[in-house]
Amino acid sequence: MSATPLPAHRDSWERRLLDHPDLLGDIAFAIGGPFHLMYPARVERNIHAFRAVMREAGIAGVVYYGKKANKSPCVTRACANAGAGVDVSSTGELTAALAHGIRGADLMVTGPAKSDELLWLALRHGALIAMDSVQELDRVTALAAATGPARALLRVLPTGSTSRFGMTADELAVAVALIDREGGPVGLAGFSFHLSGYDPVARAEQACELIDRCIEARALGHDASTISIGGGFAVDYLPERAWREFTDGVDGEWFHSGKRFDSFYPYHHPAPGPAMLSTILEHGDLAARLRGNGIRLAIEPGRALLDRAGSTVFRVQGVKTRSAHGEPYRLLTVDGTSLSLSEQWFDSEYLPDPVLWPRRSGDPTPTCVGAATCLESDMLSWRRIPLPRAATTGDLLVYPNTAGYQMDSNESAFHELPIPPKVVIDDAEGDRLRWRLDA
Repeated sequence: MSATPLPAHRDSWERRLLDHPDLLGDIAFAIGGPFHLMYPARVERNIHAFRAVMREAGIAGVVYYGKKANKSPCVTRACANAGAGVDVSSTGELTAALAHGIRGADLMVTGPAKSDELLWLALRHGALIAMDSVQELDRVTALAAATGPARALLRVLPTGSTSRFGMTADELAVAVALIDREGGPVGLAGFSFHLSGYDPVARAEQACELIDRCIEARALGHDASTISIGGGFAVDYLPERAWREFTDGVDGEWFHSGKRFDSFYPYHHPAPGPAMLSTILEHGDLAARLRGNGIRLAIEPGRALLDRAGSTVFRVQGVKTRSAHGEPYRLLTVDGTSLSLSEQWFDSEYLPDPVLWPRRSGDPTPTCVGAATCLESDMLSWRRIPLPRAATTGDLLVYPNTAGYQMDSNESAFHELPIPPKVVIDDAEGDRLRWRLDA
């Protein structure tokens, strides 16, 4: 019994690659194992789309790429080319961002209880630092006396939140009072917050609270001219109709070995990425409040800047036929692991259908996809995907839109299998595509 099909949105670069008779196969031959495809031009396009929303709203704003979403150097370079900043949370992320073109002033450093080494580097390079606690502010103040002035955002714990991150109202009052207003080592640049989920109204209302905090801080003599509303901008992976048919009809009989899932990531969103930012700015006329108070808006998207900027490719190296509920289906083994589809490791399933390459005629065939390890649970697709034909050994499976968190947030050389490399796809003259290893 096949599950309902879930074909992903696809960009022209992907269509060109899949339609080319040789290019994908040549890359697979050269790599000799699973690999990730990256198309950095799409990252730049996504940055410009967010910027266009800010420009249309008439606000000052800056885009910081949430680097944790993908380690690829080509993404950081795309941010540098497009004039975006980068949000980092470790010395490794910070040094990698600098190495691939991001200026220190265009870095935002976030995360809890940052190491002294990270803070020292951030201060040396003039990065904006989001303070998570009063104790961290004390540490930065001491370090800044030796390294030079610090630019600080104070991270706010949203009302009603049980997050371990951010400061309560009482802690914020202490932090503001500790910052010297007369040329001290730390300057209060503004406030920040992060929210889970994809509710634009909640973000807009929390942003209004941060504007009020900036106004109060200015009355005390602080600059306080920036607010950051964090990331969490939705991505639209699938057409609405396909997603609705799946969610309305999801059936336990669709999954290998009777596997059950309690929830799935929302793979369809009616107002993703830049459209979500537009909705945030419209609610309560947030854009007017930002303009009227001379406040700059910072955002920290990760997944949304990587939308349709990458895919993951596996080679089929084994095929079995199994049956369930009286019907046969294919059970494939590929040459990689589900650590390259990170959603599988959150007790869920990465749902956009893989594309079977090369394209040939055949009969639709329900197919599940297993990995090359000895773990029973290591499945790339528990769901019986309706592939357009029966897959055979040597075929490629291309999982779409995996650049955002999927392809390397859980990477591991388990079984001493090589970590899949990243292959960068670039445009060339004559509507051609070229490829190179990411470096």
